[in-house]
Amino acid sequence: MTAPTKPLPNSPAPGDAPEPAGESLHRPVIAWFDTHARDLPWRHEDAGPWGVMVSEFMLQQTPVSRVLPVYEQWLARWPRPADLAKEAPGEAVRAWGRLGYPRRALRLHGAAVAITERHGGDVPRQHAQLLALPGIGEYTAAAVASFAYGQRHAVLDTNVRRVFARAVTGVQYPPNATTAAERKLARALLPEEEETASRWAAASMELGALVCTAKNESCERCPIAALCAWRTAGKPAHEGPARRGQTYAGTDRQVRGKLLAVLREAVTPVPQTVLDRVWDEPVQRARALDGLVADGLVEPLPDGLYRLPLT
Repeated sequence: MTAPTKPLPNSPAPGDAPEPAGESLHRPVIAWFDTHARDLPWRHEDAGPWGVMVSEFMLQQTPVSRVLPVYEQWLARWPRPADLAKEAPGEAVRAWGRLGYPRRALRLHGAAVAITERHGGDVPRQHAQLLALPGIGEYTAAAVASFAYGQRHAVLDTNVRRVFARAVTGVQYPPNATTAAERKLARALLPEEEETASRWAAASMELGALVCTAKNESCERCPIAALCAWRTAGKPAHEGPARRGQTYAGTDRQVRGKLLAVLREAVTPVPQTVLDRVWDEPVQRARALDGLVADGLVEPLPDGLYRLPLT
């Protein structure tokens, strides 16, 4: 049975409708998760804390379908943090492939080095120790502590924030950036029992990914549709600041990706002339290359040569 939660704050939902009690949300959402959760490799017991951490880095702003093959290859090559720590950081960037946002690869490599040096090669259990690792923010620390070690933490990703915004707050979308009010609500909704809290974190995230999606939500399949403040209010349209769209074509991100693709495929340093062929506009191309160098993703060498970083 789910433990009771702390009293919830007053709801800002339209009409000042009272918020549903946390327990009334926990049971149906967790029961739904028990039946409908996807069979993902980082949810298997043999994935271990390192597998969970790798998945959390890869899944940031990247769909599961793109992560799965890279994740499997990564764990086959580097089954423990120490295995990755032995490699040059450029190898992490190379193996990252086309997942996007490749600085995550450098951060994961840095975390692996720190885990090896500070924690004997084992992903630490304590939230504070996780948070102290390079490249680990509040979300990732909470996610690893919860999903790998079954601890009680508020895990707020985009999917969870959207579920809470609709079901409890009564609005279509959460703010563009996580607010103090959202963190307070997430803590108030946490079950007291650690095991239940960990299950709730995973279940509410899965609900947002599969049912309470950003577009074309499937309320008829939602286990808490009858309790949803947004649905009860008639699904009022979003009235907050415009939601940020993700553009790619023609951006510096696209140019950076093309430059990195050449360097990932190369076994020796690449001359500037080869990189110049990937994008016709010289100013944007130079800006993108300079950005890669500044971010530590590309290492410049004498005589106009470039390579993935070795240190």
